[in-house]
Amino acid sequence: MAQLPAQKIRELERRFDEVEARMSAGPDAETYVKLASEYSELQPLVGEIRELHKAQAERADLEAMLADRTTDREMRELVDADLKKVREKIEDLEHQIEIMLLPKDAADERSAIVEIRAGTGGSEAALFAGDLFRMYERYAAAQGWKVEVLSASEGEAGGFKEIIATVTGKGVFARLKFESGVHRVQRVPETESGGRIHTSAATVAVLPEAQDIDIDIKPEDIRIDTMRASGAGGQHVNTTDSAVRITHLPTGLVVTSSEKSQHQNRAKAMQVLRSRLFDMERQKLDSERSADRKSQVGSGDRSERIRTYNFPQGRVTDHRINLTLYKLDRMMIGEIDEIVDALISDHQAGQLATLGGHDQA
Repeated sequence: MAQLPAQKIRELERRFDEVEARMSAGPDAETYVKLASEYSELQPLVGEIRELHKAQAERADLEAMLADRTTDREMRELVDADLKKVREKIEDLEHQIEIMLLPKDAADERSAIVEIRAGTGGSEAALFAGDLFRMYERYAAAQGWKVEVLSASEGEAGGFKEIIATVTGKGVFARLKFESGVHRVQRVPETESGGRIHTSAATVAVLPEAQDIDIDIKPEDIRIDTMRASGAGGQHVNTTDSAVRITHLPTGLVVTSSEKSQHQNRAKAMQVLRSRLFDMERQKLDSERSADRKSQVGSGDRSERIRTYNFPQGRVTDHRINLTLYKLDRMMIGEIDEIVDALISDHQAGQLATLGGHDQA
């Protein structure tokens, strides 16, 4: 394990004590809110650092007892057992602190826009896109997040040709960002009399929700068209001239929204456009930063096949980390934490390896 940066740790502890003292001194309301925000950010990390100091002091005491020749054999056995536990605890704490010190993605705490599109496979792909949307919707509900559909185009046999929704809550992007890519499904369609397994796919894109400050869209850079909403019918489609299509002229990006209020449609379409432009900017910066190395999980390549859902075998395989789980039924009702946690851990391991490489360079 890499040596923890002692100077940085001392600085974090010093800053935490300073923030705590300034809060106790009774500053004005605005200053207090800023200090409280910094305090809540530092508290978990400094808590782990202080636990580590306690464990290191305990290890030193136990090692001193072992070094003392007057310690009898029975006591030595007890000390040995305690020392083994303390060393394991120190290793765990050091690893946890390493993870907490990793560079943060500034967008991790944000809400997200989730876009799901049916790919190859016709009606089956649209049904699968619907299944994926419901999976994320249930996962969001379990996390206490709010889901709002921005636009949807329904499939002829059900599901969605395309559905775009906002998922609002704390840390949404951090948990969902590795869902971007091609999701493949293998199952027997209900219309298939011969019992043959069909393969189809849907593409998922997860974008951090952009704020006005992130992206400045000039009025002369967009063209706004209103049109009659059209589609296969259903709750998201109506027959008024309220649908809005916004074209971003410099990039050619086109966004549509077809809910009932034209004013709402314009706001929702701008929200999606701003997030797509923000995502393009992030992707560009990421590719410049990692030109010499491709992060296995976080490559963000939307054309990459990332996961296969095999219904006959009840199996889900994430190809990026070679993880296979035989709990497809649980995943489809929104229990995706196990795979999400594994992807985050793999990404963190990659970051640690990269930092270790830089340390040795």
